[in-house]
Amino acid sequence: MDTAAFDHVAETFARFHARFAPLFGRREAQQRSDQYLRGLLVQQTDRRNAENLADVIPGATPRSLQRFVTAAPWDDAAVIDRLQAVIAPLLAAPDAVFVLDDTGFPKQGAHSVGVARQDSGTLGKVGNCQVGVVLAYASSRGQALVDRSLFLPERWSDDRERCRAAGAPDDVRHATKPTLGLALLAAARRRGALTSAWVTGDAGYGEIPTFRAALDTDGWLFVLEVPSTTRVFAQPAQAAVPAWSGRGRRPTRPRLVPGEPSAMTVAAVAATASDWEPLTVAEGAQGPRRYHFWRQRVWECQDGVPGVERWLLLRQNLDGSELKYALSNAPVETPLQTIAQVQAFRWPVETGFQQYKGETGLAEYEVRSWRGWHHHTALALVAGAFLLQLQQDWGGKGGRADDTAGESRVAGAAAPADVDGRGPPVLARGDPARQRAGAPSACPPTRTAA
Repeated sequence: MDTAAFDHVAETFARFHARFAPLFGRREAQQRSDQYLRGLLVQQTDRRNAENLADVIPGATPRSLQRFVTAAPWDDAAVIDRLQAVIAPLLAAPDAVFVLDDTGFPKQGAHSVGVARQDSGTLGKVGNCQVGVVLAYASSRGQALVDRSLFLPERWSDDRERCRAAGAPDDVRHATKPTLGLALLAAARRRGALTSAWVTGDAGYGEIPTFRAALDTDGWLFVLEVPSTTRVFAQPAQAAVPAWSGRGRRPTRPRLVPGEPSAMTVAAVAATASDWEPLTVAEGAQGPRRYHFWRQRVWECQDGVPGVERWLLLRQNLDGSELKYALSNAPVETPLQTIAQVQAFRWPVETGFQQYKGETGLAEYEVRSWRGWHHHTALALVAGAFLLQLQQDWGGKGGRADDTAGESRVAGAAAPADVDGRGPPVLARGDPARQRAGAPSACPPTRTAA
């Protein structure tokens, strides 16, 4: 945000913050939450640490902001509850989709909770970082990050003294990223504000058969990317438990009947594809986003025999480049257009990570503890929700779920013509007491999950 916009948005921010303020407890903590959020929104320096935030927020001190984010006892889960209730009317649409992904937070040293040398898409390599599993919510009206969970490597979970030193609760143990993702989905369903039957994600999630099976069990419809080496049966094939020869152990596991078609990689199936169908999946910033699609019914290869029947979805650019593979449990009668559009919602989350890291300081913090990480990231997600609301209030389609990576709709939003650019930012110098006066504190009613 540039400073010329703040006079125009100050009252909007006051009303927005009032919906969250009671969750932070005493008046002093509410004031600190106001200051911290405004600091995330107006700070333009490379790092949004407590000292830099205090520099731009009159009345704030580094110590008070640091204590608010690292030691204050407010419940970040309650903030996420309210966040999802606020996001719901902004993005609700029949085509809404939940998106799972993870992102890295580069860190030096060894004391920040969960930090380790691990694979990071942010770094593009294995590096020293924290990793967060993130749940996004996307529709034709836009997209937002709506929850997150810190990935705790086994080397951390196995060292309970180290965990306690970083404030990690004793009941927190190592869980895989897909397991964390399932928990985020279950929590969103319990909250009930954000509704969708659909989940999408990249190959890091889609390649795991137990994750796909868990989504089946939990009643989710999914379109998940998979690696080109994923093996499937492209034709029905019979399997049976072999007859016992009378020697050795009696067979108990089914095997492929001799002469039946064998499993093949999805890349090999793609080599047989013909009659690709061009479809428009979204209206992007550069015009319609069109790709070639093809699909076929296949059976998962489970221990060498046919398993659950799925859709295999292939997508490539119109020139035949960048072939992608996905498996879906959508019913047979589901239109190709529907499955293609669900898959298309995965890509804007990459843009979302860039926006939140660049514009609400999602990755810019100097906290080491479990509580500090969860407090800071919750507030960064709240700041992102405010920017989404602001874009919609201005009549734009900022933060659309069809924007291409690298295009920052927040930074590119134009201020209205009547904005007065004089003086310091009003968000920075606003009086919290005046902001609370007369501002509604109730959040919109939640909806029952479909």
